[in-house]
Amino acid sequence: MCPRAARPHPSRRRRAAQSRRRRVAGAGATSPAAPADFPKVNTFQQRVRDDDRREILNDELRSEEGKLAELRRAFNGGEPERQGNERNYAKYQERVVQMKDSIGRAEKNVDALKREIGNIK
Repeated sequence: MCPRAARPHPSRRRRAAQSRRRRVAGAGATSPAAPADFPKVNTFQQRVRDDDRREILNDELRSEEGKLAELRRAFNGGEPERQGNERNYAKYQERVVQMKDSIGRAEKNVDALKREIGNIK
């Protein structure tokens, strides 16, 4: 048997994929968000879950802020101390750029965590 014969023609695959997309898109528009017998969470239980989530996010925030403070301290205002293996200035500059990137990522993480904490009801 030829391997090409086992696969449907590309236009048939494309039409089948479009048909599936239409069915999925149409199903979401007409059906309710959750069935009637879907389990509900009472407000007390939801509040406990939200409090747990807030506590976890606050722990992550404290950790990320500590990491950011350490990175800023090591960065030393753009002039970190040279290490013994950085006799070449290009290596030093590369490490400075990496430190800037790390600080930027840590700042974005802190902002994202603060936003996420603010979104909790």
